[in-house]
Amino acid sequence: MRRLGCWILMMVLWAPLGARAAEATAADLSLNQRKLVTLRATLKGESPAERAEAAQQALAAALAGPAPDRVERQVLPGEPPAVRLLVNGIAVLHLVPDDLGGAHAGPLLDAAALDAERRLRQAVAEVREARDPKAWAVGLAFSLLASAAAAGLLWALVQLRRRLLRRAVRQLGAGPAAASRPWWQVSGEHAIAVLRGLVGLASWGVALVVLDVWASVVLRQFAWTRPWGERAGDWLLTQLLDLGRAALGAVPGLLTAGLIFLVARGALGVLRAVLERVERGELQFAGLDADTAGPTQRLVAMVVWLFALAMAYPYLPGASTEAFKGVTVLAGLMVSLGASGVVGQLMAGLSLMYSRSLRVGEYVRIGEVEGTVTALGMFATRLHTGLGEEVSLPNAVVFGQPVRNFSRLVQDDGQYVLHTAVTIGYATPWRQVHAMLLEAARRTPGVLAQPAPYVVQTALSDFYVEYRLCAQGSRAAPRRRAEAMSQLHAHIQDVFNENGVQIMSPHYRSDPADPQVVAAGPWFAPQSGPLPPQG
Repeated sequence: MRRLGCWILMMVLWAPLGARAAEATAADLSLNQRKLVTLRATLKGESPAERAEAAQQALAAALAGPAPDRVERQVLPGEPPAVRLLVNGIAVLHLVPDDLGGAHAGPLLDAAALDAERRLRQAVAEVREARDPKAWAVGLAFSLLASAAAAGLLWALVQLRRRLLRRAVRQLGAGPAAASRPWWQVSGEHAIAVLRGLVGLASWGVALVVLDVWASVVLRQFAWTRPWGERAGDWLLTQLLDLGRAALGAVPGLLTAGLIFLVARGALGVLRAVLERVERGELQFAGLDADTAGPTQRLVAMVVWLFALAMAYPYLPGASTEAFKGVTVLAGLMVSLGASGVVGQLMAGLSLMYSRSLRVGEYVRIGEVEGTVTALGMFATRLHTGLGEEVSLPNAVVFGQPVRNFSRLVQDDGQYVLHTAVTIGYATPWRQVHAMLLEAARRTPGVLAQPAPYVVQTALSDFYVEYRLCAQGSRAAPRRRAEAMSQLHAHIQDVFNENGVQIMSPHYRSDPADPQVVAAGPWFAPQSGPLPPQG
């Protein structure tokens, strides 16, 4: 058991060491920043790294003398075959089939040796060029010329961009007015913003190309940096080719996704036409009416688009990449954490719509807010109070409070309930109070005679009786219920003053020594003038 444990421990320890050793079996031989060949074989007891170091020393010795240089390639017979590369008569490198991946790579040895010889000739020539002051001077002159040309092109690009934007601003600013502009034309301000972004993107793309070409030209002028210049020139071309291939490869998937979205849009068009007819009352379905057709249409649209997105997701470009998956997971997590309140508002809005507790145009009281419902949305309900303000209530707040609807139980659309309460002492006959309240309702313009207004006594308190007047306003009444209530209250005061009955609500306890009524006579200040006609 102890030996078995030792063997397992040795295997665990040697596994990463063996992996590192396998990785270290290859060594690159480079000259003047240019890779010549990759060595993988152990030859005559020398590892690939030792062979590369020895080749570097041999190259240094071969190039220590004056030019011209002579690069030769010799095929060495034997088994396995080998190829020797010489510089100025000094052997600098031996290539064997194992350097190409194994003994079966023997037929490729000649091709690899030819490529290594070509690279070696180019690198040797660049080493000599790097030691030539004349070559440095010529390269510097060409670099200055290329820099001046690049600076001129960038300056011309900036000037062209400014001129294009100025001309676009002049032309779009003098375009047709918003009322006469066709539906497909955007406003001048938005068009200028879009054009500014497109021109900026195009100018940055051209500037990137100019800078890449400039860097490639300048780096190629000097022997030591020429390999970098070649890679710089190839980098942009490689990126553009990869982008083009990716765009072409994404075309079938985009077409499939577009077809899915078109089918979803067509299905929604049919469903929208049916639900709009239900909303207008032309069609009837079980469980659907004019009030629920609108929210049903929104729900169906949401479900159809989500289903279409789920079907089109695999065909979107990059959908199978780990980056796209990570972004979608992150977006889902953010939506899950941050959209709980939004989902609550949405569910409350749907509950209000399907419960039919509110309709647009009805006059309601929600908590302390009273007004006409102007919009019943998915997230908020808007009311016009009749006092020059619009109140937007979150649907979760509306759903959690009692809603008093003054329009639901009337006989006809456009009508609403008017009711108000007064508290009068026990010394005043209740029949007289009833008659005075009904007289005030009769004087108020727009109060319906049928159904007739009525008065109820809602409480017999310790010091007073509470009377409530109930009536209905018609289409002839003022548009805002607040105005109708104001007129009704004004006529109640007038009738009670005419009959000498004081209103002490809501804190009535006993009759004061002097009656709190307005004596008959001038009921408005002379400088203010009479009240404007009501109704």
